[in-house]
Amino acid sequence: MTIDEQIQQIEQFLQQVLEATPEYFCVSVKMKPTHNIKIYLDGDNGITIEACVKINRQLYKLIEAFAMYPEGEFSLEVSSPGLGEPLKLHRQYTKNIGRFVEVAFTDGTVKEGKLLEVLENEILIEHTEGKGKKMVVNQIIVPFVNIKTTTVQVKF
Repeated sequence: MTIDEQIQQIEQFLQQVLEATPEYFCVSVKMKPTHNIKIYLDGDNGITIEACVKINRQLYKLIEAFAMYPEGEFSLEVSSPGLGEPLKLHRQYTKNIGRFVEVAFTDGTVKEGKLLEVLENEILIEHTEGKGKKMVVNQIIVPFVNIKTTTVQVKF
């Protein structure tokens, strides 16, 4: 089995496990040649460590039962992507409406602003420039095709 075929099989197993909890979704599945499997999950309202542990155990059992790796020679990590990771899925954008984001554009420019709306092919952010009396608030429509990365910014 190639790595791509292994990832496809693991994604199928993960789909089975996630059927019972539709509020959670897979962001990505990565695998190293050493059979180190890393799965990043998220949820419409976030995901707890307990949920990651439960899903990890269920998925581990499926992988073992299928005998994908002789003598269990694999490792499995299930976690959330973390704050520093860019948003990848439309569903992640939707759950972060109202939060501050940094959008890196494909042309190399960067804008920070509040994520106001997520549509099928674009997002709307509120971007502020200047300070005091010179402060200007703009709403910018950003097509997904123009976005290189979007990361949530933590403001205190």
